[in-house]
Amino acid sequence: MKLTIQRLTSLTTQDRIDLTKVWPEIDISQLEAQLSETQRMYAARFNDRLLAALQLTIQGAQGKITQLQVREVTRRRGVGKYLLEETLAQNSALAEWWVADDGADEQDIRAAFMQACGFRAQGDGWTR
Repeated sequence: MKLTIQRLTSLTTQDRIDLTKVWPEIDISQLEAQLSETQRMYAARFNDRLLAALQLTIQGAQGKITQLQVREVTRRRGVGKYLLEETLAQNSALAEWWVADDGADEQDIRAAFMQACGFRAQGDGWTR
């Protein structure tokens, strides 16, 4: 089965289980209740399982991405980059992008990843 990037507007029981593995520290039910046209969630799905996800807040022509995470067992396979690229493509009307530096990952690895995706460092995150 092919890896697909989807905007999630409601979650199945399996989605909730998978997202708990992506974001163990986040209340998934509360997050789902906040989803709207300006508060979005995108996820990478493979074989009916979510492997990675991010949150997108839209303010005018700016997209702010937070909580970009890939499950530990899936890292270093291009899933995060594909998730980020497809999220940008699916929201092509947005002119400015900012990605929060809110990951617990090693900073040098995260910085290399963001640069490979075409972003440049800016204080507490990356812009494009």
